[in-house]
Order: sequence, then C-alpha cells, then structure tokens
Amino acid sequence: MAGKTKMTTKGAELLQAVKQMKAGKKGRVYTPEQLMAISARQSVKLTQRQFARLLNVSVDSVQDWEQGRRSPRGAAKTVLRVVMSYPEILQELSH
Repeated sequence: MAGKTKMTTKGAELLQAVKQMKAGKKGRVYTPEQLMAISARQSVKLTQRQFARLLNVSVDSVQDWEQGRRSPRGAAKTVLRVVMSYPEILQELSH
C-alpha cells in the first residue's frame, strides 16, 4: 500500500480553487504582471523585503505588484523578466 504524501501549500490552494469552481464560486484571478512579480520573487526564494532591497525598490512596491494594486513598469518590468528567465543571476547578487 502506497504511503500518504503531504500536500504542498500550492497543491492545497489549487485543490481549493477547483472546489470553488465546481461550486460556481469565482476564484482569485491574477494579472500577467502579478504572476510575473510573484514568480520572479519565488524563483530566487527571497522574502518580499529581501527582493525589494535587491531591486532597490520599496517593499510596498513589491507588495503592490503581487497584490495587483500596481504593475511594475520600465526597468523593474525588464528586471522581473530577466529574473524569471535567469534566476541564478539574482541569486548570485543576493549572497
């Protein structure tokens, strides 16, 4: 008999979203900019504060990007794209 595996947080969130969809409830909707900001930060395994410090932006900016209150613009948007494609670059800078 196969052992039970612990569900990851992301897996639990995905399961919850599927249950909400089945129940006809609208789940959280992310913009492409939000996903880019969240994915970039998570790819380098940094907190919002650490990520903000490394990008030389305020923590509020990172939070606003991830919550969809604002979108990254200009150089910040370009850096996020680079981080998503080459996370090792920012990881080197963070050490």
